[in-house]
Amino acid sequence: MSSLIEAIDISKSYDTEAGALHVLKGINLSIQPGEMVGIMGASGAGKSTLLHILGALDKPTSGRVLFQGADIASMDDNSLANFRNSSIGFVFQFHHLLPEFSSLENIMLPGLISNLPYQEVEKKAKGLLGELGLSKRIKHRPGELSGGEQQRVAVARALIQSPHIVLADEPTGNLDARTGNELFELFLDLNTEKKIAFVIITHNRSLSSRCHREIEMADGMII
Repeated sequence: MSSLIEAIDISKSYDTEAGALHVLKGINLSIQPGEMVGIMGASGAGKSTLLHILGALDKPTSGRVLFQGADIASMDDNSLANFRNSSIGFVFQFHHLLPEFSSLENIMLPGLISNLPYQEVEKKAKGLLGELGLSKRIKHRPGELSGGEQQRVAVARALIQSPHIVLADEPTGNLDARTGNELFELFLDLNTEKKIAFVIITHNRSLSSRCHREIEMADGMII
């Protein structure tokens, strides 16, 4: 089976007054279609930086990232933006919902940015809200939702473009244990039913152990 995403000898450095700060040091990693991968590691290990590079939100200092065999670095800015919007879903610790928009409107945004027909996007967004148990929260704004409901809206937004993979950075970090476990159960169900690949950064080993594969990072390397 060919890899969905392949990171080849990825390094990332930042220039600081004290000299070069090496955040990633020669990372090699393959994510298969439909695979669920948990990434563990202490703060500062480079987990989020790696996730951002896999999702084309940041560029490596050296190395390559291939998505279905195509080199992401060869894309221009517009192509990269379209790629991120159509092929990858993102879920972060902070939901990043727009407070002035309803749940439905927040979910629809990626599809509307892609210039898809409004009615088509609206129908799909309502369907996702129903699947995620939020059919009664369509018109609610983020401030009127619980933390778990806000994250479910963020998940629905990540799914609206039918991505090949969802990259999640501490998605349960701001949730209580029960709500966080419910969100993770949702990820497991989506992985099983829709065959969406997931890469999940978490400090919760009891959750990451339920993924197909666990990866541990330390000091910018996979250990």
